[in-house]
Amino acid sequence: MDAFYASVAALDNPELRGKAIAVGGEGRRGVIAAASYEARKYGVKSAMSGMLAKQKCPHLIFVNSDFTRYKEISTQVREIFYEYTDLVEPLSLDEAYLDVTVNKKGNPSANDIAREIREKIYKKTGLRASAGISINKFIAKVASDINKPNGQKTVHPSEVISFLESLPVNKFYGVGKVTAAKMFNLGIFIGNDLKKKSLEELIKFFGKSGKHYYNIVRGIHLSEVKPNRIRKSLAAERTFSENISSEIFMIEKLEKIAEELERRMLKNNTKGKTITLKIKYSDFTQQTRSKTKTDFMQTKKEFFPVVKELLYQEKLKNSVRLLGLSFGNLNTEKTAPVWVQLQFEF
Repeated sequence: MDAFYASVAALDNPELRGKAIAVGGEGRRGVIAAASYEARKYGVKSAMSGMLAKQKCPHLIFVNSDFTRYKEISTQVREIFYEYTDLVEPLSLDEAYLDVTVNKKGNPSANDIAREIREKIYKKTGLRASAGISINKFIAKVASDINKPNGQKTVHPSEVISFLESLPVNKFYGVGKVTAAKMFNLGIFIGNDLKKKSLEELIKFFGKSGKHYYNIVRGIHLSEVKPNRIRKSLAAERTFSENISSEIFMIEKLEKIAEELERRMLKNNTKGKTITLKIKYSDFTQQTRSKTKTDFMQTKKEFFPVVKELLYQEKLKNSVRLLGLSFGNLNTEKTAPVWVQLQFEF
């Protein structure tokens, strides 16, 4: 979906259409979850602070998130997907992989299917979507960004190698700013530069990821579309309006976060053995502390003593702006899979 959260806001409030809008907080501690394309022209983007976004775009309009509405539209979009295939792997509320090799319409053209789906989405929801079509998930994902918004890009099997060789490495899905900068320092600017590096060199430079980069630049990505993704963690976190320096005040905040985590665990009928405390300091450095128990935990009564133990495990490095709790090593990893719904925390 194109600028999904921002587009939903404009859909529900016609006065916002065609304007620079951002979903998220405007204040000193606010964070941008999504921005309209009008706002992106000024450099506003997700994960940016609300203050910086306002500096870049003084006429920026801030709107609150509405996950109930996002889920409603996401469900409508997914229903359209299932008209064509049951092999749908949601990545988030606004994005999914579809395998249409064998589809319910008997249509041999994935390009035509993508166009039909985009038209149906617009007719049903009033929102625009873009698509990438190719031989595997990696290339399709990269292609989906080529003609955004409201477009699609097909990378035919015969074009895969030339497409990847000419693609800037910072456009490779999964290559972030830090990795891209490292590649630039090694003289790797486009796919063809990456392809010239041996497997041994890439593993030396990038560790386990080196083999992944070696394969993807050659069009090799064997991950199937998985309609049921197993939940491997469940979390809750909060960013505070003011930095916190005292562990006593942090315990109070963690009590509330633990209650939210318990609610989510019970709602999803999930239990876990590993509890992790996430601490983000005022200088934006981050630390995690974890402990694994022999028995599964689910309720606050069971896991909060471990949380307090983790908090007092070592002295804090600085004042704290965010605290989070998460469960890993879940019972769902060995039982029935559950749908994954990714959410932003404000």
